[in-house]
Amino acid sequence: MARDFETETLEAWAMPGDAEMIARAEAARDRLRTRRTVRDYAPLPVPRAVIEACVAAAGTAPSGANQQPWHFEAIAEPSLKARIREAAEEEERRFYAGGASQEWLDALGPLGTDWRKPHLTDAAWLIVVFAQRYGVAPDGRRVKHYYVPESVGIACGMLISALHEAGLATLTHTPNPMGFLREVLGRPESEKALMIVACGHPAEGAAVPKAAKVKKALDEILVVRE
Repeated sequence: MARDFETETLEAWAMPGDAEMIARAEAARDRLRTRRTVRDYAPLPVPRAVIEACVAAAGTAPSGANQQPWHFEAIAEPSLKARIREAAEEEERRFYAGGASQEWLDALGPLGTDWRKPHLTDAAWLIVVFAQRYGVAPDGRRVKHYYVPESVGIACGMLISALHEAGLATLTHTPNPMGFLREVLGRPESEKALMIVACGHPAEGAAVPKAAKVKKALDEILVVRE
């Protein structure tokens, strides 16, 4: 098939055999099964190079028209984390005091969450993920982005997986509304905060709610048609 755009030939691809592919897939599955959402963090630093490598991995995610409509802010500065926590807890108080339906609160009950978010100051790093609703050309013209939520969602999954591979615990946090993050971090109108990923070393004795460890069985999430 003829192509009228510039291409680059893939580097030599070492194609594994079936047995090796299965082994690799099962190893990846088993590693990711050990991932846990952790709310209690130890006050231990994490090298900046670790975070940069994990964000770089997330930046390789596929995206609509390869527009890569994401921006990441990695924050270790204590005063800035404190500002984010203060603003997030203000929104969370409203959520738990009537902003959420009783059905929603009942669903959260087994996880033991409330408006308090100590992980936002305790975790070594906060990575705030922004979705770029549109791009801005050098001349100020708006550039339409395609499949933004899907693209950024894929990048977030790759980020969390990379952080887990690095040996860090994570917690995804999505205060609602999240407009304060754009204001605190000075991001442009074209961007919308999607989530905060807290990451670091878990505190000694950190516990995970049993309900959070219950995952659907494979036959509940997969239909195979051969």
